[in-house]
Amino acid sequence: MILLLSAAHPADDMRVVRKEGASLAAAGWEVRHLCPGAGGALAPVAGVAIETVAGASRLRRLPALYRRAVELRPAAIHASEPDAWAVALLAGRRCGARVVLDVHEHYPSRLDTRLPGWLRPAARAALRLALRGMGRLADAVVLAKDGLAGDFPAGTPRVSVRNHALVPPGLGRRAHGPGPLTLLHLGAIGVKRGWPQLLAALARAPAGTRLLVIGRFTDGSEPAFRAEAARLGLGDRIELAGWMPADRALERAAAEADINLVLFQPGEVNHRLALPHKLFDGMAAGLPAIAPAFATGVAEAVREAGCGVLVDVTDPGAIAQAIGELADPARRAALGGQGWRAARAEWGWEAEGARLLALYRGLLGPNVSAIP
Repeated sequence: MILLLSAAHPADDMRVVRKEGASLAAAGWEVRHLCPGAGGALAPVAGVAIETVAGASRLRRLPALYRRAVELRPAAIHASEPDAWAVALLAGRRCGARVVLDVHEHYPSRLDTRLPGWLRPAARAALRLALRGMGRLADAVVLAKDGLAGDFPAGTPRVSVRNHALVPPGLGRRAHGPGPLTLLHLGAIGVKRGWPQLLAALARAPAGTRLLVIGRFTDGSEPAFRAEAARLGLGDRIELAGWMPADRALERAAAEADINLVLFQPGEVNHRLALPHKLFDGMAAGLPAIAPAFATGVAEAVREAGCGVLVDVTDPGAIAQAIGELADPARRAALGGQGWRAARAEWGWEAEGARLLALYRGLLGPNVSAIP
């Protein structure tokens, strides 16, 4: 068994379960996701068994995650956050499992917004030292995006498995035509993900332009968003659809949306290195993107796929200008079509999943039997 271990990721997480776990399960391994929840088993997702562990807080769940991981005695533990890495290393030592650290973010810089400036260099150095120590104890490190390898020792196998497009079977392609535009913001939304600039741009966009938000506010700023939308007279042009399952969100995107917005604001290392699901989801649905020029991973994908417009996302005028350029349905269809094809080829999940499978075949070897 390969145990996917999460201290914070949800039961049906896109990367952990629907991409990585599903690929491992399809290749024949028994895969289980042990994650936070009410406690007990849930229905399988994409061939992955789901088991939740209850706890009053994230910290208090860690001992239960450790005990259950040891009880399950997996052949490998694939852990998805730094605290889950520590649990995995302890449990792996106890039960003899191989341990893989799945690195989703640049963690040292996450401390910057929580600490005064004078303390940040020392805190970054201490956390980087801890990460390198855990990396030395692990059997492999999986990197979700470029720019993360430097925090881990070169002696540990480091494999890039990036969040490229996972295209649901039967997903349609957006048919771009004339008429008022619908802008799409997928996934988590907040101030640092650019909603103030988005609302200011929407106020300048062509008449009738609408905004569809599919996802949750993750920074508590929804009341401020609604107040600003009302102040700008945009309330009747915005739909906050909330969270919905990935397949349903993509179906709605392909049926209704015209432009996919990725508006991460500068100032965070993780925004510069970002390679978000939302970009590839929009490509899979045939939507052109408006995306940040400063974000190296996003900009590379948009340039190479030829699927969108790169702008200064701190400038609402630049965003509005890009919206105006994409009012032309032929332009949207051309860029969206290139993204649609790229999501099913060089920017698709298949090659990334193959690297993950090769890693596990190397780690577990022929003596670990797979499900026929």
